[in-house]
Amino acid sequence: MSIFPPKERLWWNEPIERSEVLWIGLAFVWAMIMFAMMPFWHLSGGQNLSNEAYRVVPEAYGQKVEAAAAKYKVGEDKASGLPIVRPPVGGDAYMLGRTYEWWPILELVKGQSYRLHLSSMDMMHGFSLQPVNINIQVHPDYEHVLTLTPTTSGEFTIVCNEFCGIGHHVMTGKIRVVDK
Repeated sequence: MSIFPPKERLWWNEPIERSEVLWIGLAFVWAMIMFAMMPFWHLSGGQNLSNEAYRVVPEAYGQKVEAAAAKYKVGEDKASGLPIVRPPVGGDAYMLGRTYEWWPILELVKGQSYRLHLSSMDMMHGFSLQPVNINIQVHPDYEHVLTLTPTTSGEFTIVCNEFCGIGHHVMTGKIRVVDK
């Protein structure tokens, strides 16, 4: 029982106010505009990455990442001790998330395309590339592959934005983009 019951028990049979019809109409028109713009934003906006996802065994993916890191290692980060890996231009770049790091540090060439492979070794992590705002949920048992073409040189930070445990706040990584 409500505090102030409607006068008419069948309130849905009452006529709709003119202002309500106007707002419903405006909301519907705006929703249709946004729906029509989605393909346009995807094709011309460049902010929505097309990606692929494949089933993978985490241990096998980890071995693949370690093999690529050993093959293309160009140095070591002095602060963290993580390897700096420079994959071949136009090739595959591998990165994995694990408690509580993104491994390894990638060094990419500005203006060149790469297929970036991402997966998790233990639990779901967030891959948020800042300040470009690329945001992907990375799941264990899945290898996410996206085509990435850096347009700006510099150092970009990867932040985990999916809570993954007590060390979540320190889970970061890096992608360095160089001119040549």
